[in-house]
Amino acid sequence: MPNHPVDVHVGSRLRMRRTLLGLSQQKLGEKLSLTFQQIQKYERGANRIGASRLFELSRILDVKPAFFFEEMPTGSSLQVAGIQDPADEFEHEFLGKRETLELVRAYYKIDNMEVRKRVFDVIKALAAEELTKDTTGSKI
Repeated sequence: MPNHPVDVHVGSRLRMRRTLLGLSQQKLGEKLSLTFQQIQKYERGANRIGASRLFELSRILDVKPAFFFEEMPTGSSLQVAGIQDPADEFEHEFLGKRETLELVRAYYKIDNMEVRKRVFDVIKALAAEELTKDTTGSKI
């Protein structure tokens, strides 16, 4: 039986939050008295996470249980069930990438708010500059 899209989404949210907190699968498994292989199965959506386990995960990862269902991707089975309205697939695709998570984690490690704001401004400026380039690499 293929993995249910909701289980896959919940698992990806688990992986995202675990990575943002800098927890390994091993460490999270220890906190739950599970093996890292079980955490892997949860994160892939191969195994469903029961309600009590989801509650325990939300406590350990310091999120509300609803966090695991936020930004549910679109899909015919989800829309038919009325679970989710269409979402921005671009945003969902990039928010789950390890590079994005590491960037966010590093950004929030900057304690000096002025430095953090300047880093943010630099990133926005670089992104805006990229948008003004055409496909040949020259500015429009």
